[in-house]
Amino acid sequence: MALTADRTAEGGDVDITGWTPDEIDTGVPLPTELGQFGAGGRAMYDPRPSDPHRFDWNGDIP
Repeated sequence: MALTADRTAEGGDVDITGWTPDEIDTGVPLPTELGQFGAGGRAMYDPRPSDPHRFDWNGDIP
């Protein structure tokens, strides 16, 4: 069974199966077309402190 992050702003789940512990601990920038920086921008998702297998949006980056 795949581990998934909470639904992204675009409405999809993110499969985190196979991510390294470092990736899970530090979060991940996901490509997005809908963020503050438009096409080519990324949405930053960080692990939830109470449940590190759930990720919450933490802002947009270029």
